[in-house]
Order: sequence, then C-alpha cells, then structure tokens
Amino acid sequence: MVSINSVTVSFGGFNLFDNVSFLINPKDRIGLAGKNGAGKSTMLKLLAGIQSPTKGEVTIPKECKIGYLPQDMTHQHGRTVFEETESAFAEIKEMQARLDDINHQLETRTDYESDAYMKLIEDLTDINTRLDVVGASNTTEEIEKILRGLGFERKEFNRQTSEFSGGWRMRIELAKLLLQRPDVLMLDEPTNHLDIEAIQWLEEFMETFPGAVVLISHDKTFLDTVTKRTIEIVNQKIYDYRTNYSHYLELRKERREQQENAAKNQQRIINQYETLIDKNRAKASKAAFAQSLIKKLDKMERVEVDDVDTAAVRFRFPAPAHSGKIVITAEHAGKKYGEKQIFSDANFIITKGEKIGLVGRNGEGKSTMMKMIAKKIPFDGVVQLGHSVLMGYFEQDQEEKLNLDKTVFETIDELAVGDVRKQVRSLLGAFLFQGDDIDKKVKVLSGGERGRLALCKLLLEPYNLLLLDEPTNHLDIKSKEILKQALLDYEGTIVMVSHDRDFMTGMCDRLFEFRDGHVKEYLCDIKEFMEIRKVERLNELDLDKSGVKAAPVAEKKVATPSDFEAAEKKKQQSQIQSQIKKAEENIERLESEIKLLDTKLADPVAYETLSKDPHFFTNYNKLKKELEAEMTKWEELSAKLS
Repeated sequence: MVSINSVTVSFGGFNLFDNVSFLINPKDRIGLAGKNGAGKSTMLKLLAGIQSPTKGEVTIPKECKIGYLPQDMTHQHGRTVFEETESAFAEIKEMQARLDDINHQLETRTDYESDAYMKLIEDLTDINTRLDVVGASNTTEEIEKILRGLGFERKEFNRQTSEFSGGWRMRIELAKLLLQRPDVLMLDEPTNHLDIEAIQWLEEFMETFPGAVVLISHDKTFLDTVTKRTIEIVNQKIYDYRTNYSHYLELRKERREQQENAAKNQQRIINQYETLIDKNRAKASKAAFAQSLIKKLDKMERVEVDDVDTAAVRFRFPAPAHSGKIVITAEHAGKKYGEKQIFSDANFIITKGEKIGLVGRNGEGKSTMMKMIAKKIPFDGVVQLGHSVLMGYFEQDQEEKLNLDKTVFETIDELAVGDVRKQVRSLLGAFLFQGDDIDKKVKVLSGGERGRLALCKLLLEPYNLLLLDEPTNHLDIKSKEILKQALLDYEGTIVMVSHDRDFMTGMCDRLFEFRDGHVKEYLCDIKEFMEIRKVERLNELDLDKSGVKAAPVAEKKVATPSDFEAAEKKKQQSQIQSQIKKAEENIERLESEIKLLDTKLADPVAYETLSKDPHFFTNYNKLKKELEAEMTKWEELSAKLS
C-alpha cells in the first residue's frame, strides 16, 4: 500500500535515517519504537507526505487516503463540537455533489456508446462504493458514536470548541480522523489526552478499523493491545519485528546479545591478524603475507552493536517520616464551581501505607479531590489529614509552576537542606540532568525535562504521603517502569491519578471512581475495574439503542469507612505475600550459591586450594545460616496466611 524505498533523511550533515526501506500493508498494525530523537515522529511525517526525504522516495498510491494526528496542532474555533466533527465529512459532501452531477448528465445525455459516457458510469460506481465504505448513509449516528466513545456527553455536542481544553480539542481532531476512515491512520501519541475509558474505547475501535495503523505511544498496554508489528529505528537503520511491543523487547535483547557475541568473535580475529602483521611486516620473506592480512582487515565489514538507550530516571524515595495510622479522612466532601456540582458526599478513610488510585473520566473531579486533600481550594464537608502527616504533592501541571528564570540546579538547591545539599548534583544526575544541563534555565527545557525536574523535587523531604497527579506524563516507558518500582518500594502512603494501565497494574490496593457526581470505592485492581466498566458501558449502549433498562451489572463490593478492618486485613495479607515472595527469591539465590560452593568442594584439587583460604568456610557457614533463617522466615509468614 505505502512503501519506503531507500530513504535517507539528513539534518545538518547528520543522517537520521540511512537507506531504509519497508512496506505498509493493508490492515497492518505497526508501532514505531526507538529512543527519543531516533526519528519516530519524522518517520510519521514522511509517511503522511508532510516532509520529504533527502534521498529515496515514499510511494503512496493515488487512491490511498492518509490520516495523520500529530502531537501538537492548531485548532479551529467558531463551531460547535458537532459542527467541527461533521467537517470530517467534507469528502462525502463533495462526492454527493459529484454524484448528483453525474446522475443529471446520465439523464440528459444521449451519447450512450461514447467513452465519455462510459467514464461517467465508472465514476458513478466508484463514488457509490466509496460512499458505502465511509458510511455516508448514517453520518449523524457515526458522529455521535465516535464523540461519545471519546468521552463527550450529548449535552456537550452544541458547546463551542473554544470552551474546551487543549486535550478535549485534540479528541475532536481524533474523532474527525476516525470518521474519515482513511486507508492508513498515523497517530503520534494519541493517548496523551485520553482517560482510561477513552483509551479502552479506542482500542476496541481499532479492532474493527478496516485500514492500516502506524502509531507512536509511550503507553505500553495500548501498544500491546493495538499493534501486531513493531518497527524499531536505531543507528539510522530500521528493524522490522512481526510482533507487539512486549515481545519485540525480548527479541531485541536476543538480537543485541547475538551482535555482541559476533563483535567479540570478530575482534578476536582482528587481534590475531594485527599480532601476525606486527610480527611479519618487518621480515622480507613475510612482507607479502602481512600485506594480504592488512587488505583483509581493510575489507572486513565490522559488526555493529546497536546503540541501546540506557538513559532512564533512576532513584528511590527516601524513607518516610512516621505518621499516624489514619492518613486521610473524608466525610461528606464535595466541590462546586458556581452552579456546577463536580461531586458530592464523598466518604472514605485512607490508612498508613496504602496505595490508592483515583480513576474516572476527565472532568469528573479526580484532580479536584487532590487539590482538596492538599488544601489548595475551598470545598464542602471534611477532608482531614491524620497525625504527623507530611505531604508531597505532584500536580498535573507541576512543570508549569516552576520558576522559568531559575536554572535546573538553583531550582533544587534552594529547596535542599542539611545533608541533601551535598547531593544535589547526584540527585539531578538520577533524573538525567548531567554536565551543562544543570545550568540550563527552566524556560528552555522541554516538557519532559520540566516534568522530571518537578518529580525530582519530591525527593527533597521524607514525605509520608505522596499525592501524584499524572506523574508519568512526558516519561518514556523505561523511566515509567523505574518510577513504578520506586513507588512499589516506597513505605509511605500514595494517592495517585493516572491513565496508564500498565503503570497502575499491581500498584493500588483500592480504587476511587469519580463518576456522575459521586465517588465510589472499589476493592479491586485496575484490570478488574476495567472489566467492570466495559460491561457497564455495553449495558449503557444497549439502553441507548432499545430504550429499555439494561440488566444490572455484577460489581465489586463498594467500600465505606465501616470497611476499615477488611481493607486493613487485605493490606496486611498483601504485605505478607510480598514478604513471602522476597523470602523465596532469597532462598533460591542462597541455594544456588551454596550448590556452586558444594561443587567446588567435591573437586579434590579445588578443595585443596579452598581449604587454605581462612575466609572460605566462614562465608560458607554464613550462607548456610542465612538459608536456614530465610526458610524459618518463610514458614512463619506462610503460617500467617493459612
């Protein structure tokens, strides 16, 4: 369908791509992978015809329609949401006008045998076929289905697009693209402005989308669900994997190991050649032999090991200060903006060490609740922090609140106290600010760099409560995994908002859903919650179609403050299971070490050498005692669960 033929793209003498080729087939589902700056967005622009290659060509058939959603775009104003979305059908209106013209000509012309008349009949057939493909007969229904799937309520269809935030206007642009039914759909970070439900709907839409899809995303779950092929851009080349993102990572690791082994073998041969050359080049009788080896070295094509991006945020949160058992209490809490009630009557208790996720559609009050807990805004009811709670708050627009005129170093140094002041450079290095980077002004940093700097500020105090509102924005997949592990290891209390399901999986003990003005508590993880919402959404669609009340959805038990003991017991069991897993890992490690030493002791020659080492048997007995202690610990923990 679309082919990249021997394409090279150069910027200022540097090649971004060098002689790359691949083909996009009908119904392909392709994810572009590679480190930041590798050229993923540039590749999409080439495919969309927005940018031209330095050499080579991008071949797109004339009849092939391309749809492209960039990360940033200029939005049109002066229309309602419905009117702006309806503009996606401009092609249909043009085709219908052309159809009317053809029908009029066929009715009035009499040159039935002419080539021009036959051409009109061919055009009539082609246009009717295209109208069937794009669903011209039910455009209003299609607009409503797409807009509602992306999170718009019917009552919002007649609001002006200028009344919506940039994220919601981006959804309108995505809706227009999906309605146009292009042959190839190109999406650059489409999930950036979508909540979990809209992302899930988009995944389901992609299952039945008839065209090909090429996308860039830092949402691992979205990539795994949608894509079936991964094209990696690395070292100015591309590697084509016929699989999704997670499996591609495994295959890439294997490929790099093979490259490293091949490079080592080749280097061994090179070293041998160079040794022989040095020995023989001065001897008259061996000079020809030395010259032949030199020619072989010159002709040898060196094995390249792919450059793997190892740069990633790396850190651990400091041990939290001690706090009381109850960290947050909410009683009949609510928030109004003017006449609009965001939510009301929220009741919950959050205890020490819990990890709580706030979920729901955008605009339902998740960030508002975070501001209420942080006492940033006035509200109704009670939201109270417990005894000795020290709170750290990462706001969704945290990076925008940084002082633009300060340097990276000054931003952290002015807040650091005590021993932390001596570690500011190391701390910034952990967030990828190294060398001259620390002297950059905040105003010249990218969105991702500002997000990392804002996250870095959370490590300056031993907070025992972290409020995290979309902490993974602008982070790549690798950095998100490291942040997730740091939060899993964190011993304090966490309340977070995130639309990244992979990041949320295994993270939260409980979920609070903000929906239709109410706050509902679920004792389940994000995967179970998404299954519940999927069934509820299907019931809502059935209700819309039939007008008959849908069957009630079997849902998880909804918790209230009276469920404190049950939640506490579940948390303790989760902690015990985590400790058991850690003990099992230690047992496996110790058994492997002891087995290795036993093998050495069974060898008479090795035994004689080891027996002369005064520390050997001390360490050997120490390992055995550690193993015995871990076994005892495992038994005690297992007994607590039984």
